[in-house]
Amino acid sequence: MEISNKYNPAVIEDKWYGRWLKKKYFHSEPDEREPYTIVIPPPNVTGVLHMGHMLNITLQDVLIRRARMQGKNACWVPGIDHASIATEAKVVNKLKAEGIDKNDISRDKFIQYVWEWKEKHGGIILEQLKKLGASCDWDRIRFTMDEDLSESVIDTFIDLYNKDLIYRGVRMVNWDTKAQTAISDEEVIHKEVQSKLYYLRYRIEKEENNFLTIATTRPETILGDTAVCVHPDDERFKKFHGKKVIVPLINRTVPVIQDNYVDREFGTGALKITPAHDIHDYEIGIRHKLKSIDIFNDDGTLNEKAQLYVGSDRFAVRIAIVKDLERAGNLVKTEEYVNKVGFSERTGAVIEPKLSMQWFLKMKSFVKPALEVVEKGAIRFYPEKFKNTYRHWMVNVRDWNISRQLWWGQRIPVYYLHDGESVVAKSAEEALVKAKEKFNRPNLQLNDLQQDEDVMDTWFSSWLWPISVFDGIRHPHNNDINYYYPTNDLVTGPDIIFFWVARMIMSGIEYRKEIPFKNVYFTGIVRDKLGRKMSKTLGNSPDPIKLIKQYGADGVRVGMLLTAPAGNDLPFDPSLCEQGRNFSNKIWNALRLVKGWKIDKSLRQNETSEQAVSWFEARFNQILTDIENNFAGYRISNALMAVYKLIWDDFCSWFLEMVKPTYQQPIDTATYEATLTFFEKLMKVLHPFMPFITEEIWHLLRQRTQGNDIIVAPMPVSGSYDEKLIAAFERAENIISGIRNLRREKNIANKDNIKLLVKAGQQAECRFYAVVAKMGNISSIEMVGDQPEGVITFTVGAQEFYVPIMENVDVDSEIKKIEEELNYTKGFLNSVKKKLSNKRFVNNAPIIVVEKERKKQADAETRIQVLEQQLKALQR
Repeated sequence: MEISNKYNPAVIEDKWYGRWLKKKYFHSEPDEREPYTIVIPPPNVTGVLHMGHMLNITLQDVLIRRARMQGKNACWVPGIDHASIATEAKVVNKLKAEGIDKNDISRDKFIQYVWEWKEKHGGIILEQLKKLGASCDWDRIRFTMDEDLSESVIDTFIDLYNKDLIYRGVRMVNWDTKAQTAISDEEVIHKEVQSKLYYLRYRIEKEENNFLTIATTRPETILGDTAVCVHPDDERFKKFHGKKVIVPLINRTVPVIQDNYVDREFGTGALKITPAHDIHDYEIGIRHKLKSIDIFNDDGTLNEKAQLYVGSDRFAVRIAIVKDLERAGNLVKTEEYVNKVGFSERTGAVIEPKLSMQWFLKMKSFVKPALEVVEKGAIRFYPEKFKNTYRHWMVNVRDWNISRQLWWGQRIPVYYLHDGESVVAKSAEEALVKAKEKFNRPNLQLNDLQQDEDVMDTWFSSWLWPISVFDGIRHPHNNDINYYYPTNDLVTGPDIIFFWVARMIMSGIEYRKEIPFKNVYFTGIVRDKLGRKMSKTLGNSPDPIKLIKQYGADGVRVGMLLTAPAGNDLPFDPSLCEQGRNFSNKIWNALRLVKGWKIDKSLRQNETSEQAVSWFEARFNQILTDIENNFAGYRISNALMAVYKLIWDDFCSWFLEMVKPTYQQPIDTATYEATLTFFEKLMKVLHPFMPFITEEIWHLLRQRTQGNDIIVAPMPVSGSYDEKLIAAFERAENIISGIRNLRREKNIANKDNIKLLVKAGQQAECRFYAVVAKMGNISSIEMVGDQPEGVITFTVGAQEFYVPIMENVDVDSEIKKIEEELNYTKGFLNSVKKKLSNKRFVNNAPIIVVEKERKKQADAETRIQVLEQQLKALQR
């Protein structure tokens, strides 16, 4: 079987992914096996693959492939989210570019345009995931706007409404003026910005030269002022209690009120109150029964209630009103000021607090059970630190605003009559029947009903994801939901712990009386070398598909995972992918080496090979135990590093070097078969991380029967191992390293045989001297008593080894090197002794620190003794 000189990932990746798909290895149906289930965090339908997806998907694929090889019925459900705000914005912009205004077409026509856009662009990211090697069950692709998933969302709304958990009311919401919809608190990103603090004076009613000065960062909102507020105990303002002031420019008379909310240290200690456009003002307004004047249109322009600047944008008005206030004599001064401003996560627009009629879900009843399952460990978080974040949100949770002022999404299933009465129903026809009965109006017609214009928050569909993908809302006893639910692991980012993780736990307990998953692995944020979050705006995010083309999917996967511990940010550098590609090449070259050996069936296994095989068997089981423990603790990056070192160091650098035959000589059958078996085991353990190259090598190592593919091969399980054997080999490694260092320092070529003399004593024995002889090119190994003349010495621990001086060794140079090291070591010993002679240090430092210093002293004294002996031998 001819093996190419170079590993070609592009050809191999397409070949094997196609075969895996054809053989339906990714597909799962309920059977008698133990299920292992992951549901993908559905990427937005608008999305394309970015580095965060790469990390998240690679981690999930590692887990699912490993479970598959462990004999479990692995089911990884892929899907995409309809992303109401982002998708609607995309389509609105697309139509605008074509000369079509959303407001000029019907709702149904717009939805038709969105579906057309989705069919054309919506599957891009899923196709990109295949390039990475994602082994999702592509027969189970779900979309949150699929008919059955949408029906599940509608059913859930109706159920919760009937349980009196959903209500409608006017509340202060976070208004996105660009998307023109309300968004939840969790969708608001607060940033520190450089602003200005404007000091404005309000004239006291009926007092020509008496003013009360307030400070505000938003002078444009004075047009909606309905009061000025001071702290009741603030002596500075007691003279204004019970009086009224005149709002500048519009001359509205408003009262001066007192409330404990006021921070006397901020600004002047007096606040303007605009109940319609600030959450705290809104709450003060309720307490004091103030009127609310909403001066903004949905797009952030001013409306007629503002009286001035009607139709102008809020930020343009801010500039204009400051000039007008200054001309009117109401602007006292302006100061630079840093404050936090809320921005929409989806559109980047500055959030406008706004009073709006919205639908809300009461959260209080969901909190206790959802918090309990995490606190008591029924659901485990990795890393555990995120339990605190989760707890904080749960304790401070507010009712969930579940309505959005959009057209794309599941429409609120509420139908209104012309007189404002309403019914909740799955369809207009059902609503008509309900309305006739409820209101005793048998003559009602369909056109007497009007469905609510709003749609539900996208997260209101996503919170059902682990249930709805298996149709568990509509059919709670079907085979799929009973078999696959609860799922096993969720891999996601900590940024959506509130949006998604917490709410899925709530819905799981509500609708299945069971947790939706057992473990949550939180990934970190992918950052560049400067520590900045990767983003299109900064231009610091590489194209994942280009990385795959350059380094191969396996190389990129390894590069992503090598420095990606759970919950910690990933400082990504393309050189990590290069390291992954180099690893692929290392394994490929090892394959070419092994498959290039000629076998002689008549040869008996030599002692070196026999020892090498027994050592690697033990070493493999030792490291496999570590790998299994790392997986159990979701230390996936550590597990990969353990596999990496096992293959690169132990297998390639040590085992293969020990067993490889002399140039152009054959190898014995026993050693060759053992080598292939080890190679196979290593590829199995590596497969979840590097699926493509491992499958290719699996088929190149031996002839395989149909269906004998590594993707479904059984994962090795660790066995017992001889720790003493491993320790003995580690000692042999140190001896070999000592010989190699000596050759390098003394310019003794590796091809030149040397003798090794071992000083007799308790530590002189080594069960791997046959390996030492081969790896060190040693002609003979002899035990000696005292140090012979004319030798170079090296030590391993306290054991001394001697190599007779060869003709090409410069004795004078050796003496000089030893004298330099001797002087340095004596100086080091003196510094340690000085520290240990300090009673204050010895009495106050931790015992472990003091013991460490004493060990340094003992080691230095032993080293000086050895160096002095070496010097004495050379000077004879």
